[in-house]
Amino acid sequence: MDAIKFVHEQLTPSRELPKFRAGDNVVVNYEIVEGDKKRVQAFRGDVIQIKGEGPTKTFTVRKVSNGVGVERIFPFASPNIQEVQVLKRGKVRRARLFYLRDLVGKKSRIKERKLFKQ
Repeated sequence: MDAIKFVHEQLTPSRELPKFRAGDNVVVNYEIVEGDKKRVQAFRGDVIQIKGEGPTKTFTVRKVSNGVGVERIFPFASPNIQEVQVLKRGKVRRARLFYLRDLVGKKSRIKERKLFKQ
């Protein structure tokens, strides 16, 4: 085993987050520290990319707030992430959805993936 991977595995605690991928609509409940106060803030948007591997793995969530696109990068191993909820599964054909930055209105919607249970 690689020595760097071994050290990362020992230092980072394992987290159980739900399985999601690019195109999914998620709510990330993230702990914010302001001075000596802590609060949990929800960030709802579409996952536009998942990047990295192991303890450096991150995902980017994009939302439109008052007509302005806002993107936020969350590390998978962050202790500040309280919870990730998957609201919708998106039907996309790419792993990186940067083209959504240029789309406005209904064109920026992502179709919902139909999951068949048998």
